Amino acid sequence: MLSKSIRWLAGCAVLFVLAWAAAAGAADVRVPVSPVDEEVSAQVVVDGAVLFRVRGTSAFPAEKRAQLIAERIVGLAADPRFKREDLRIDESQPGVVQVMAGTTRVMALYAADAELEGVDARTLATTVVHRVGEVLEAWRHDRLPATLVRNGLYAVGATLALGLGLWVGALLMRRWRRFTEQRIGTRIHDLKVFGFRVLGARQMWAVLTSVLNLLWFAAVLVALHLYFGTVLLLFPWTRGFAIDLIALVVKPLRTFAVGFVAALPDLIFLAVLFVFVRYVLKLIKHFFDNVGAGRLTLADFEPDWALPTYRLVKVLLIAIAAAVAYPYIPGSDSDAFKGMSLLLGVIVSLGSSSVIGNIIAGYTMTYRRVFKLGDRVRIGEYIGDVHEARLLVTHLRTLKNEIVAIPNSMILGSEVVNYSKLAGKMGLILHTNVGIGYETPWRQVEAMLLEAAARTPGLLREPPPFVMHQKLGDFCVDYEINAYCKDAHAMYGLYNALHRNILDVFNEYGVQIMTPAYEGDPDEPKLVPRERWYAAPAQPTAAATGAPNAVPLQHEDNR
Repeated sequence: MLSKSIRWLAGCAVLFVLAWAAAAGAADVRVPVSPVDEEVSAQVVVDGAVLFRVRGTSAFPAEKRAQLIAERIVGLAADPRFKREDLRIDESQPGVVQVMAGTTRVMALYAADAELEGVDARTLATTVVHRVGEVLEAWRHDRLPATLVRNGLYAVGATLALGLGLWVGALLMRRWRRFTEQRIGTRIHDLKVFGFRVLGARQMWAVLTSVLNLLWFAAVLVALHLYFGTVLLLFPWTRGFAIDLIALVVKPLRTFAVGFVAALPDLIFLAVLFVFVRYVLKLIKHFFDNVGAGRLTLADFEPDWALPTYRLVKVLLIAIAAAVAYPYIPGSDSDAFKGMSLLLGVIVSLGSSSVIGNIIAGYTMTYRRVFKLGDRVRIGEYIGDVHEARLLVTHLRTLKNEIVAIPNSMILGSEVVNYSKLAGKMGLILHTNVGIGYETPWRQVEAMLLEAAARTPGLLREPPPFVMHQKLGDFCVDYEINAYCKDAHAMYGLYNALHRNILDVFNEYGVQIMTPAYEGDPDEPKLVPRERWYAAPAQPTAAATGAPNAVPLQHEDNR
């Protein structure tokens, strides 16, 4: 375990060495300058400290001039005979101000250099003398034996502190993992959405462990960055590398901070807009909740429309808020943001045509009052109850207890038969046809059909059932019995009971049913005698002693 931890820490150290090398190989520009000045000026750097900038010419580039000045300053600092008081300003030559160290020229300042800094040459020379003097003293102080020994001890202490901190952190991390595995790992269950397993418990625990490892890795990187930045700053020979390493983190953070401060007014506006829209949506939702619950009524507005109308208003309000907020989003005027917006728009336009069509169809059906939840309907070839109505699809529970998802656009283009809409008020008319020969009096047929309807529990007595003569066929008369019921969900159970009673009544009175086809008159009528109604394996029911076949009808949902 210890060797594994050492290898892991060594890998982190290698990453930092690579980052250090990348920083060392980066550009030497340490102070932001304008693009124009960057082309014609360079920085004079000694021990990682930027003193000032100088201009250059095509014959004597700025980088070469800055390097030469830095070498002269280092040479003066290395000469123990030179003192800071020996620095002086020489203006004996016209148009040139020289910085001298005794009889040695450190540098010459021209009008272009003064123009670069925005001051006159004399003021610039005074500043240069002061900066060079400070650097000379700092250069000598940093190389004193006492300073080097002290900084070396600091480096050793920082190294020991880093090692101890990483060891303690690794120990705490292992204990934390065991604690979370014992206390939290056993409580994690599969993540399910609408009954479907989206993420297993093992996968969720693996994600949590990965997050913990990532946090630990980030903490180690921060510790290594602080360690290398601190230790390298202690010694003048590595101070430049330390500054570059620190700049890898400081510059992005500074850029982010400057951008954040600049965007702060826009962010405040976006926050205010978010809070305003949020509370407006809450107020609108409260209003439509009252409408849906019936506590508030609107003329010609159905309570069932409350939820879809709220969703429509919500989308519209969010779209308006997004349009208002767009110019205030930081970076919205950048080319990258515009490109992403364009790409997103293309993707949405290509993939949302059918989605938008289904949404429009869903709202169209809602406001046309085609059906509501629980209605018994027929859509195309499917018959069932409306189980769930969404923006894109409608779920239908069929008579076989199957859930069928039908796209709303398909429903809008198909005919929809709603059996429940008028059943509770005016009654649903159930009807079935039988074909009876011409030799049977039609009055007898009507009486038998009405008697079969009267024997069927669940069919209404008022309005009374009635018989229609549908067709005078080639071999038989087509009769249709019509009867009312109040429960559309029981219609197929009622049809079943009605057909049974029709068969029983016609058998009782010795009338042969000619449908579905007629070949010829048999020698004897094709009837089922009453004594054979319950031939094996059929068993007489409790109601057999009373009205024939008056079997109580159960609701289809209780089948």
